[in-house]
Amino acid sequence: MGSTAGKTLHPLFCQLLLFIARCISSICRHCKASKAIRIPTVSFSETEQNTSALREFDQLLRKVFPTVFSSSLVKHEVVAHYSHLFTVLGTEPELVPYMLLAHIDVVPANEADGWEAPPFSAKELNGFIYGRGTIDNKQSVMGILQALEYLLQRGYVPRRGFYIGLGHDEEVNGFNGAVNIVKVLKSRGVKLQYVLDEGLAVLDGIIHGLKGPAALIGVSEKGSATVKLSVGMKPGHSSMPPRESSIGILAAAVTRLEEYPMPRLFGYGPERATFEHLAHKFDLPLRFIMSNLWLFTPLLSRVMERKPAMNAFVRTTTAVTMFNSGVKINVLPSHAEAFVNLRIHSAQTLQEVVELIESTIADDRVKIELVSGFDPLPISSYTEQSFGFQVVKKTLLDMFPQLTVAPGICVGNTDSRHYTDLTKDIYRFAPTWFKPGDTERFHGINERISPKNYEELVVFYFQLFQNCDIRSLPTPHASQHEL
Repeated sequence: MGSTAGKTLHPLFCQLLLFIARCISSICRHCKASKAIRIPTVSFSETEQNTSALREFDQLLRKVFPTVFSSSLVKHEVVAHYSHLFTVLGTEPELVPYMLLAHIDVVPANEADGWEAPPFSAKELNGFIYGRGTIDNKQSVMGILQALEYLLQRGYVPRRGFYIGLGHDEEVNGFNGAVNIVKVLKSRGVKLQYVLDEGLAVLDGIIHGLKGPAALIGVSEKGSATVKLSVGMKPGHSSMPPRESSIGILAAAVTRLEEYPMPRLFGYGPERATFEHLAHKFDLPLRFIMSNLWLFTPLLSRVMERKPAMNAFVRTTTAVTMFNSGVKINVLPSHAEAFVNLRIHSAQTLQEVVELIESTIADDRVKIELVSGFDPLPISSYTEQSFGFQVVKKTLLDMFPQLTVAPGICVGNTDSRHYTDLTKDIYRFAPTWFKPGDTERFHGINERISPKNYEELVVFYFQLFQNCDIRSLPTPHASQHEL
């Protein structure tokens, strides 16, 4: 099948692709994607996973994508027992390959928490498929492989080679899956043009005041730190309490962290570019403010920090997630400990954050230990000369010309953070549509996707594979707007 890379698709052809995907999807919704959702590939911790479900998922992939697994163009390897690496050969080896990532595992889900349908049922309800993994991240696993399956069946031979990596433990840091896939690729001297993983999405009605939907392509991720705070004192009887207890000292330290948050850094990371790219889609006065962040950044920061979802773009966030102490109601505890999770802004380092915690608490009785952490990820290129960003953008705008595409920052972390030695450009995006209320479904209850949106994912990857065959960048879509 000849490549259509670099050519703007006629709207009728896009409709044809959607029709093809619907034909496939009418079969796959129940026999493929739904089966994937029904397999509870849950990661509970780094040492506890549902390995029988992971083995079952392996068999499912082999059964429903027979062409992918039998094609002479595709080399398949199982890595670390449960992850998958696909190598797809290109006809022009001088073209630097790229890589698509997704993950098989999901976070736990309990129907008693308030699910409208059982979380591993893939039940269709009110026009949506419900189930854990529908938006994180089995929709991409199945969408990528389904698009490749269809292209191979049509005789497609890629010009530019590529890889597909499916990790099995992303939800618990990816130290077995993604890390070992990277080791395999590094041992072979692989360098990548770009990597595309999960992360951000299409936001429709999510950003207050923005006219129309926006596709945010993650160009970086916030760093992360887990810090343990502890206080030790002599135990005693509750009838003779000291002036301060271990619990009281630790509670005061936690209170100081919450009362004195990390400094405002809005405008010093990729979030500034997000609003500058979106500025023309706001009405006045927001359009004027967004277009002149050099002047209004302090004001905008103070407004944004009032809402938790927006505060994540303003600073390094501080969340006390665990507090443990006491063994008996009438015994003064000898030990109290708390765990604090921080998501580090792109303009800060892990070391700077730890030092700020120490200076904020300022109490030698509180022991501060860094349990784990890493710096924010490098910022990937998003200029008009950036191959990966532009080819993803073109694919999106060919399908959804009403979108505004902008770079963004991921406040969570993905498997792609392990791939920084293989490429300087890592993007985090899947064309999953989020409407008001949908962001709470991510790792929450009632996770769901519409059949139409799943079809769109298949078409997106179907066209992305072909668009990546270009030898040079497509003509960029207009991205400059004047106030």
